[in-house]
Amino acid sequence: MTTAEMTTTVSETLAEVLEHLGDMPPSRIRFRPAMGTATEADVLAIHDREGRLYELLDGTLVEKAMGFRESLLACALIDLLRGFVIPRRLGIVTGEAGMMRLAAGLVRIPDVAFIAWERLPNRRIPSEPIPDVAPNLAVEVLSAGNTAGEMARKRQEYFDAGVQLLWQIDPQSRTVEVFTSPAQATLLHAEATLDGGSVLPGFRLPLPTLFAELDLQGEA
Repeated sequence: MTTAEMTTTVSETLAEVLEHLGDMPPSRIRFRPAMGTATEADVLAIHDREGRLYELLDGTLVEKAMGFRESLLACALIDLLRGFVIPRRLGIVTGEAGMMRLAAGLVRIPDVAFIAWERLPNRRIPSEPIPDVAPNLAVEVLSAGNTAGEMARKRQEYFDAGVQLLWQIDPQSRTVEVFTSPAQATLLHAEATLDGGSVLPGFRLPLPTLFAELDLQGEA
């Protein structure tokens, strides 16, 4: 894993802080502890006490945006990835509560992630709640609360930390953007097939199969 260097920006106003975080709405910012003073211990304590997920950016707690439909897609993708990864003993697949330390003071929680065994210490499951690891593949399922600036910052941080491939899934447009660098992406529409590239060679997922999860109906 390549260690990303965190840059601290001194901001004078709340508007500047929110812009620095990616044009974040104030409703997703935790003000206790005060912005700039939060730690990983706060991330864990709030999750244990309230069951809420916060990412840590520059000492500020930002609530993870996730909705019902987004969670459903993430779960479906986890099942599909595990069906490919586990039999081949390639590594592990984590879900929307899998906290990861991408750099000192930077905790991100991908909606779905694949981590090859080679990236895990001694090729074992980490015991700490926030392991110092970057996934090979990170997946973000867009929610209404996500901003363009937030996602651009996330992409930069992921690739700075050593992520090789990022899938950004949009349930509304039923598209997937495949990033191989923070600014280099291919847009796949609903009838396309998503593949694992060099990170998961041989993995192929027709997008109609994934997005069909949103159209499921129970029998009357």
